[in-house]
Amino acid sequence: MQKELLEKEKFKPPKLAQKFLKWFLRNDLYEEVEGDLEEQFLACLEEYSLLKAKVNYWYQVFHYLRPFAIRNSKLIHLNQFSMFKNYFKIGWRNLIKNKGYTFINIGGLSFGMAVAILISLWVYDERTFNKYHENYDHIAQVVQHTTANNKIYTGTQHPFPLSDGLKNSYEEDFKYVVSATEIQEHIITNGEKNFNELGNYMQVDGPDLLSLKMIKGHRAGLENLHSILISKSLAERLFNMEDPLNKIIKLDNQDELKITGVYEDVPKNSAFRELAFIAPWDLFLSSNTWAEFYLDKWGYDMSPVYVQLQPKAKINEVNYKIKDIINNNVADEFYNNDQKISLHPMDKWHLYEEFSNGENTGGNIRFVWLFGSIGIFVLLLACINFINLSTARSESRTKEVGIRKAIGSLRSQLIYQFLSESILVVVFSFFIALGLVSYSLSWFNEVANKNMEIPWTSPFYWVTGIGFILLTGILAGSYPAIYLSSFQVIKALKGAIRSGHLAIKSRQLLVVFQFTISVILIIGTIIVYRQIQYTKDRPVGYNRDRLISVNMRTNDIHDHFEVIRNQLLASGTIVEMSESSCPLNTYCTGLGNFDWPGKDPDFLAGFSVFWTSPEYGKTIGWELLDGRDFSREITSDQQGMVINLSAAEYMGLENPVGQTIKHDEKDWTILGVINDLIVGSPYESVRPSIYMFAPSVSQVASFSFSPDISTQDALRNIESIFKEYAPGVPFEYQFADQLYAKKFNNEVRIGKLSSIFSILAILISCLGLLGLASFTAQKRTKEIGIRKIAGASTFMLWKLLSKEFMLLVTLSCIIAVPFVLYFSGNWLDNYEYRTNIPWWIFAFASLGALLITLLTISYQAIKAALMNPVKSLKSE
Repeated sequence: MQKELLEKEKFKPPKLAQKFLKWFLRNDLYEEVEGDLEEQFLACLEEYSLLKAKVNYWYQVFHYLRPFAIRNSKLIHLNQFSMFKNYFKIGWRNLIKNKGYTFINIGGLSFGMAVAILISLWVYDERTFNKYHENYDHIAQVVQHTTANNKIYTGTQHPFPLSDGLKNSYEEDFKYVVSATEIQEHIITNGEKNFNELGNYMQVDGPDLLSLKMIKGHRAGLENLHSILISKSLAERLFNMEDPLNKIIKLDNQDELKITGVYEDVPKNSAFRELAFIAPWDLFLSSNTWAEFYLDKWGYDMSPVYVQLQPKAKINEVNYKIKDIINNNVADEFYNNDQKISLHPMDKWHLYEEFSNGENTGGNIRFVWLFGSIGIFVLLLACINFINLSTARSESRTKEVGIRKAIGSLRSQLIYQFLSESILVVVFSFFIALGLVSYSLSWFNEVANKNMEIPWTSPFYWVTGIGFILLTGILAGSYPAIYLSSFQVIKALKGAIRSGHLAIKSRQLLVVFQFTISVILIIGTIIVYRQIQYTKDRPVGYNRDRLISVNMRTNDIHDHFEVIRNQLLASGTIVEMSESSCPLNTYCTGLGNFDWPGKDPDFLAGFSVFWTSPEYGKTIGWELLDGRDFSREITSDQQGMVINLSAAEYMGLENPVGQTIKHDEKDWTILGVINDLIVGSPYESVRPSIYMFAPSVSQVASFSFSPDISTQDALRNIESIFKEYAPGVPFEYQFADQLYAKKFNNEVRIGKLSSIFSILAILISCLGLLGLASFTAQKRTKEIGIRKIAGASTFMLWKLLSKEFMLLVTLSCIIAVPFVLYFSGNWLDNYEYRTNIPWWIFAFASLGALLITLLTISYQAIKAALMNPVKSLKSE
């Protein structure tokens, strides 16, 4: 009966209890106890229910949880500890014994891991952009998508009434809606101290929306019209160690404001990192009387708007609700184009900042993917070195493997041993890599325009570091461990194991992969620098030499313009001086209400309009193609304009000079046509631009130095006159050539980083090649000796040893070409003004890679070829 019951699956003892018993019970007791418990289970089953039999079985199992019955786990742990201790001891001895291979492995892995760590820090910094703000995942900027001429243009400027419209109509969706000005330079004055500082005006909820960390005062400090919040660093510059709270400072030498709060400086990886102060929005409106006209006008785009969503609000649903708020309020006769708004989340401002035809198309995220991929590949190159050298040197460890297997080592134990050795190498490499990162981090921060630090005290950092070590160790050591542990005992003890065809092909494949990546990086770097140089050589349309601009935040210079200009001209300091509404490197606000002969009534025109004094063209040295420049002596020029070549083509005017253009119901005459000026991005086409006579403009002053005076003397003369007429204005200037050079910062940064990573990639690959060449020469020592005795020359032997590696690198160069064409083509497609990819770049990079390979392996090849054949054959 018992046997029949036992044969039925459902009447068997609980499996989990059986497994638990086997796990903790001593081996010498297990068989007897298991039999006894089984008999008790069946006896209980005959008398009681199945449930009661199972409960009783569990009870009996727990009953054996006593010291005498529990297996000696301490002994097992000690045995395991001793085993791993032995693994690391053997690994350490192998490292000491083979110093050359140790240097190559640890050196390559150290450089590879250092690159990976640096790029990881950079990627982490990029991915955490704007996360300083507590509610970043609920904060967004309002963007406007305007449809005109069958295209959608995206901007961040909005009508003044929009913020109140969102607050009042969608209160259930928004916690805060904040209008603000752009962050711009303003003059901050405290007594004799004055500074040009970046800041803006915001509505009272702005500090709460940004979750500023207040050191003194409170976030609600903007409620008073004449108040201001300043950053900690600005407070220290203004007041040193004094308490700045409730002190009075001046803004733009005009408004006296009380400091109602000091906030912690916003970190560099935030969109508001430059925010040195915040002034009340109502102060901006009251100080600029022109703004009153636009307060209730929905047809004029004036300022950015930021929002914080309610906790339960969903951005897609809110976008659907608010999209037509401008269309529903703007006067029908003002615009006949479609204007929709949406929310651009804060966590996408930095990496997904670009829009094309109304769609978010990415942005800086492509650099994250680019450098993240480079970091992975450089680390992979270092791991390949370890794999290749470990498998190549497998013959020297065959007897060790054979002996271990003969005395009972399992294959899994051998795999653990070789993985332990690889992890030991990785641990050494990791700490060397940390040293390299610490040493190079300041340079890397400078190149990458970052302020990154190694978070030594962060538990997350060290947990990640341990994971990084294990991952790299497994990545580098898994294949060698599996390969070495697969040797057969008899063959291993006889030393009869030789690298098989598959192992050799695997090494060759990995070498090809290494150099393919290296060649791709080299060619990619050349293309980046070629694109930069190609754009730098683009004609800019004006003279950048000895030209400076000064941002003016008060009317002091403008009010004395003629006096200052005449003094500087009389002293021989300048060739000319002028004023303009925008800096030379920035497009002014676009205006669209223009009409000209032949214009399609349905065509919505848009121009970038610069308001300038008549001397502007002579100051910057623009090139007149047709007509004439402005003249202060000709009164009618006050209703005149100068247009660029792109504007003439945009309007379709074949003979534009003398033609009349309507703007704001006034007639303006085209006086001249100039060549296009590179004002915006040098990689893009030039916008249609109009330069209009404006005697009252006062935003930027430009000075063109005389060639007969040194730059330092010219600056000294201009500064002294500035101090005379504008004593409360800091004299801070910018050279036009430096402003233009800043336009290339991103690409130059990419080029520098790519250069360094390419050099490291080729260095790591060459280290591996050096090790393989050394191994090959050592393996073929006797063959070389025989060939030498048979009459082979040194050149023939060098050729014999070098041929295989040269063929592999040549194959790498061929494979790299289509990848470079694809990825470089995609990258260049981001630029309207772009270079081509000539054939000689591939030839140059390939020859460079072959030459470096030749130099790397020639030392070992020539050394082996010059060896005395008697020594190489003596052991036979």
